[in-house]
Amino acid sequence: MRIPTLIWALLAGLAAAPAVAQDDAIVVGAAEVDITPGYPIRLNGYGGRKTESEGVASRLKARALAIGEPAAVLLAVDNVGVPARVTEEVAGRLKSRAGLPRERFTVCSSHTHCGPCLSNGIPFIFGAPLPAGQQERVERYTRELTDALEKVALAALADRKPARLSWAQGTAVFAANRRVLKDGRWTGFGVNPKGPVDHSLPVLRAVGTDGKLRAVLVNYACHCTTLGGDFNKICGDWAGYAAEDIERAHPGALALVVIGCGADANPEPRRNLDDAKAHGAALAREVERLLGGTMVPLPGRIATAYRTIELPFATPPDRAQLTARTKRPGPEGFFARTMLERLDRGEALPRTLAYPVQTWWFGDALAMVFLGGEVVVDYALRLKQECSADRLWVVAYSNDVPCYIASKRLIAEEGYEVDLSMIFYGQPTRLALEAEDRLVETVHSLLPEAFKKPKR
Repeated sequence: MRIPTLIWALLAGLAAAPAVAQDDAIVVGAAEVDITPGYPIRLNGYGGRKTESEGVASRLKARALAIGEPAAVLLAVDNVGVPARVTEEVAGRLKSRAGLPRERFTVCSSHTHCGPCLSNGIPFIFGAPLPAGQQERVERYTRELTDALEKVALAALADRKPARLSWAQGTAVFAANRRVLKDGRWTGFGVNPKGPVDHSLPVLRAVGTDGKLRAVLVNYACHCTTLGGDFNKICGDWAGYAAEDIERAHPGALALVVIGCGADANPEPRRNLDDAKAHGAALAREVERLLGGTMVPLPGRIATAYRTIELPFATPPDRAQLTARTKRPGPEGFFARTMLERLDRGEALPRTLAYPVQTWWFGDALAMVFLGGEVVVDYALRLKQECSADRLWVVAYSNDVPCYIASKRLIAEEGYEVDLSMIFYGQPTRLALEAEDRLVETVHSLLPEAFKKPKR
């Protein structure tokens, strides 16, 4: 008996199309929303800027990825840092309107230094309150962004369809350690070729039942600071350009780019807009290489955990020290005056920092760690040493960006990430040495035993 040619063609097509194995089946949804303000606004990241934005070099996006049922939702937002107040507001709305538990929701900022200021973000970087009109536009944009993040998360949840997940890890090399040292002490910013850097580039892929790419999640540990403070246009920097390049190569797919523990790494070179585009293109090329190769399948289940801990500060400055600092210009004097006002109201300076730690894991195939703040590379390197490095990726700038998270090594070296940056963030002093161990121990407590190496 001969089977008609048309049926043979249909059978061949079904054989060629990637099927979703029953144990790997999972639903995945993706959505994006444009979050570019339609009006001038102060940009965050550099205190030297004195005026509102002067045009748009590239559009800003918030992209959402919803995985599984029950769902876990990740947002990738083109902004220097979405503060906890905004994250928790959106999380509360999603729990009320979609039943999404807090531990299954995370917000990751790209940390572009050409994104709008947000209220309750970095308050001291400008060294004085913003003029009333500028502050009003910041408040307006913060409300608009909060609504947009809720909207895109709900859209991703509604978009969920059967898909397969897989992942692979590549390499990008444009990140360079920026801490120049002399005799083991920080002397300034530059390029330190001997300094530690995490060049790993993990990529997660979602493919629909039709074999088409639906979404890509990419992580790289590098500051989004190709463009300096003299650049005053809205722009997503290298992370934004990378997402655009990936999406251009795969029409209909969404690319979410998040940032690893690269708080002490800058892109190199970092001269102009062409460099930002080149870095984005380099990352996109590596993603394309990985997508064309063998990727590790992920099971159709995802588990999550979330905890807010208290990281200890070192001893804060006393009244006499703050009074002396009020005579300093710019952010340092502004910070000291603000801290004295708190003391005058009878408030104590905080002794700890509320800090979010979150984990996701796909069976025993892959674990993701989400850390708040500007986390330096030592945390990723240590976690990969103490856990299964070939099954772990670490994301920073997640759920809140309250300050730099310096390691014990950096605290000993001192410098910007340890001390001066804390003034810009309005924190009373540097982190205590024991903060690193407390953070790492929390990550271990939120990961299954399958990802932990035996203790030596």
